[in-house]
Amino acid sequence: MKHIIGPLAIFVTLAPCGAALAQQPTKHPTIGYLSAPPLSVSAARIEAFRQGLRELGYVEEKNIVIEWRSAEGKSDRLPALATELVRLKVDIIVTGGGAATRAAKKATATIPIVMAQDPDPVGNGFVASLARPGGNITGLSTYAPELSGKRLEILREVVPKLFRVAVLGTSTYPGYTQVLREIEPTAKAFGVKLQYLDVLDSKDIETALRAASTELTESSL
Repeated sequence: MKHIIGPLAIFVTLAPCGAALAQQPTKHPTIGYLSAPPLSVSAARIEAFRQGLRELGYVEEKNIVIEWRSAEGKSDRLPALATELVRLKVDIIVTGGGAATRAAKKATATIPIVMAQDPDPVGNGFVASLARPGGNITGLSTYAPELSGKRLEILREVVPKLFRVAVLGTSTYPGYTQVLREIEPTAKAFGVKLQYLDVLDSKDIETALRAASTELTESSL
């Protein structure tokens, strides 16, 4: 479930047209897109983003410019990338994920920021409330942590004899601690043992899955 939080208005002042003004090249609105993972990982979402713009009459390189910036999976690069977008004087910044939103928030308090999704924008300090975000940030909230316990409950309905679950997450992700708080009471109630596996980078996924398989095998002996 996604929730759209509060309106954020952007006003554009149009100057009167004149002979001298008409000779000036047209400056198209510029969107700064900031993402932690590689853009190739979010290809489907990016295409949906472009499609949404086209439906509103905005076509990249025709009447709108998009400055794409990705940290390529290295979150420590996000602050510099956010500062670069501010330096370019983009009209608005779109962020994919909490880490990118945090970097953008630190970089500017005036350029509007639209977050594609965040599990807890209030708890993360991005907005004052969902109804009235205030400041320069708006966007979508996924409420993902609150669904963690429900997911485990559904998983147990599918596998009634469930006794061990590997939980893959990223400890540096803003909503990680809240996810654990939501899932642990449900696991305790069902007598399910949780195995936490930290995935800090895409290359860690295979190692984490191997560790989960090894733990399961040893516990079955």
